[in-house]
Order: sequence, then structure tokens, then C-alpha cells
Amino acid sequence: MPMTVVVTRDVADRFRGFLSSVMPEAAPGVFVGAELSRGVRERVWTVLSEWWTEMPGGSIVLLWKDDAAPGRLGLRTLGLPPRTLADLDGALLVRR
Repeated sequence: MPMTVVVTRDVADRFRGFLSSVMPEAAPGVFVGAELSRGVRERVWTVLSEWWTEMPGGSIVLLWKDDAAPGRLGLRTLGLPPRTLADLDGALLVRR
């Protein structure tokens, strides 16, 4: 089970309260799950996405180890311009 990190910025308390029920808040707005299963990670993202449609504001970034993704790092965002990861000759870049 890979490590999962969720970073929030300027979101409603509801989001942070939910996330803190699933994983510890290592720093303000930074939630870390050392061994979060894929099923739990997907459920967390589903809840966050559904709430986001009801009350957009701020931003949320979800990161996890994904062997099939560029740089072996999965990335999802809410509230930011869409970002994707790209591997350029071994350097991991973020496309905006």
C-alpha cells in the first residue's frame, strides 16, 4: 500500500475535518497516509470531488505512488488549473 499525501489550501473546514478522520494532519493542510489502500484513496477522492461540486473554493492536491504514472507519482487536483506530470529524460516536470 503506497503512501498518500493530500495538500489543501483555503478549503472549507468540512474538507479538513473529513481528511483528518482518515489520515493524520502532519502540518496545517497537509494530510499523510503511510499505508492507504487504493480503495480508501479512491473513496476519499470521490467524497472530496462530490463536496467540491457543492462548495468550490481553495485547492486540493492528491499525490500517491503509482508505478504506471510518469515518475511513478499519481496526481489529482481540484481548484487549480489542471496539472499533469511528465517525464522528460528522467526529470519529472509538472505541466499546467
